[in-house]
Amino acid sequence: MRTSRRVLLQGASTLLGTMPLRAFAAQGTAGGTVGPVMARLSAYMADAGDGALPDAVVEKAKHHILDTFAAMVSGSGLLPAKAAYSFAASYGGSGDATLVASKATADPLVAALVNGMLAHSDETDDSNEFSQSHPGAPIVPAALAAAEKFGTDGTRFLRAVTLGYDVGPRVTLSFDAIPFRNTSHKSTHAIAGAFGAAAAAACAAGLDTQQMRWVLDYAAQQSSGIGAWTRDTQHIEKSFVFAGMPARSGLTAALMVQAGCTGIDDIFSGADNYFLAYAPDARLDALTAELGERYEITRTNIKKWTVGSPIQAPLDALSNILQRRSVDPEAIGSVTVRVAHTEARVVDNRDMPDICLQHMVAIMLLDGTASFQAAHDKDRMADPTVLRLRAKVRLVPSDELERLEPARAAIVEIALTDGTVLTDKVLAVRGTADNPMPRAEVVTKCRDLMAPVLGADRTSRLIDTVLTLETVGTMRDVAGLLRLS
Repeated sequence: MRTSRRVLLQGASTLLGTMPLRAFAAQGTAGGTVGPVMARLSAYMADAGDGALPDAVVEKAKHHILDTFAAMVSGSGLLPAKAAYSFAASYGGSGDATLVASKATADPLVAALVNGMLAHSDETDDSNEFSQSHPGAPIVPAALAAAEKFGTDGTRFLRAVTLGYDVGPRVTLSFDAIPFRNTSHKSTHAIAGAFGAAAAAACAAGLDTQQMRWVLDYAAQQSSGIGAWTRDTQHIEKSFVFAGMPARSGLTAALMVQAGCTGIDDIFSGADNYFLAYAPDARLDALTAELGERYEITRTNIKKWTVGSPIQAPLDALSNILQRRSVDPEAIGSVTVRVAHTEARVVDNRDMPDICLQHMVAIMLLDGTASFQAAHDKDRMADPTVLRLRAKVRLVPSDELERLEPARAAIVEIALTDGTVLTDKVLAVRGTADNPMPRAEVVTKCRDLMAPVLGADRTSRLIDTVLTLETVGTMRDVAGLLRLS
């Protein structure tokens, strides 16, 4: 019988304190010795599949699983998804793993890669600003592929996904994610995604404590991704870096260990360890901080708007203004949008509509909302009406809002030609922990995204099934609902 997670965590916590990574690395480990951080983390991971979660966490996990499925399905018609499907078709492999929104199947590794790219084909998927990651896009596809392979039931799948969110983001949190992102030239999204996907897939496969240590070792060896993704103008490389690659890498780690591969017992300490290679000044204790108490899935945002995260707050502010009074686009003299410096540079006059702040502001002012279709209509970026209004939108990087990072915030000011000034400030974006979307709102979003692809009946059955995952005997049944007939 496994020792309870709480006992394991409390027993190991006295060993950690706040030992600096450099000191801990110098102390090192000998042979098969396992340091306290790895001991605590691997035991928690092994026990996660059998440990009950708080009801609020279960509900939140269902929201994120459903939201990620919706991102996969709605992303299936976009360019990154088409590239991923083409790769799968040309790969020449075979297997029974589901390719979402397709009649085709593939081997699990290809399925994880393809479904990950579908999930981040655009900016519909969830995000965790604290860790600078998009957890759902790599974690859910990796867990689904593993669950299909091993016949995992709905309860363990739900716990596996939750574990992935707890492990992956904590890795980049230990780095101090935002400064690391800004100075290392590495992709926090890919790093957190690989570790999260590995943890989720390993849990779905039912691996034990020793195997979990090796899974983390193989995940560390595959940790990759650089910040050059910001130069991608078609979102294909970005979908690979953020989701497809880490989903495949994480699943690879779990499947290799499940098949009998062994590795280093503690990749987080000793000579040439992971953190010495990636972030020598990382806080090692952050990997296990509040495990079993603070669930990262509850701190991860579900997007109300299907656009890049830095545009969420500005669209919330615009929506608030438009709800208070109607605004004639012809009567607008100027629009000023203030966001943090680190947010502004990601969305300033970008080539893709869903990550171009000026364009999406113009779209919302013209349409009264920002639909999925409008956010992906590349042709409208050349529409003279849109361009005239877009020219009036000024993006101002704000020192005030930069100090609030990683929280996403915005101040929007609309100056009308008659001298009227309309303004709104958003500090808690809709869909964040401080302003969450309730179940009904998440379901409405997901239904709108999936029904055009899967049909109304199949979409309703999928939603109902995810919301009752505890009753699902095998995730193969859920995967079947994600396929095209």
